[in-house]
Amino acid sequence: MKIVVTGREGQVVSALIEAATTKSDLTVVALGRPELDLAKPETIWKSIEPHAPDVIVSAAAYTAVDQAEDEPDLAFRINAEGAGAVAKAAAELGVPVIHLSTDYVFSGTGQRAYSEADDTDPTGIYGASKLAGEKAVALANPKHLIFRTAWVYSAFGKNFLKTMLKLAEMRDEISVVGDQWGNPTSAHELANAIVAAITHIHRPGFENWGTYHLTGTGDTNWSALARHIMQTSQRLGGPFATIRDIATADFPTKARRPANSRLSNDKFVGEFGWKAPGWRESVTEIVGRMSGHPLATEIEASR
Repeated sequence: MKIVVTGREGQVVSALIEAATTKSDLTVVALGRPELDLAKPETIWKSIEPHAPDVIVSAAAYTAVDQAEDEPDLAFRINAEGAGAVAKAAAELGVPVIHLSTDYVFSGTGQRAYSEADDTDPTGIYGASKLAGEKAVALANPKHLIFRTAWVYSAFGKNFLKTMLKLAEMRDEISVVGDQWGNPTSAHELANAIVAAITHIHRPGFENWGTYHLTGTGDTNWSALARHIMQTSQRLGGPFATIRDIATADFPTKARRPANSRLSNDKFVGEFGWKAPGWRESVTEIVGRMSGHPLATEIEASR
């Protein structure tokens, strides 16, 4: 099985490449700039076609949430037009496309976990551009899976978990928003889920294409997540800082963050039979991995 994935340095891309090293029947080809540039749709087909993939994972995106408010044209060119061009290339090659989207397609004002049937209502450019991308993908290729995810972290790239550990090396106290809720999601688990989904859709008779939510299991808020990161790091001899809860209003940003980013994974679990571990277990595993401690998961389980 050959997967072509857009992007070279993203968290999910890196996790997919790592996953492929443990599976002899899986090859991952990562394509990124300058050869494949989502801002230049004309580069997409000629970059992908020579690799003859069995499936394309559309992972690259414009993800600068605040900067998107100042660069709406670029955000839409990459997240909508570029995503649509990737899906069209997949259709022309006769293969499925798996497109990664976001919780930001919702307003975040709901009081429960969002399902795929809930109305979308993005409040900023980033969310609007990703929603436009979902529509472009669905229009370009009937064999599509759109996976909405949120709060992604890993041992790779830039993310909240790594930022917290870095700040803890420099500060005794870190202020973190405590009134935004969501599902922390390990990119490593996302990669595992994508591989499971690819195996599933290549079985005879699969027809349940469409949109699914795919996140870590369980929900929390940013400050509680940060506190768990710190407690785990401290137990493993790593950096530690006290977490001080603040309100969203105390940390203004150009783009409004959703207060409720929780997504229900019931549809994905029902179709693909795959469920991520609890978020605390996954966070502990990554903190342990970054600290060089191989028994982090066992330490958490024995508490």
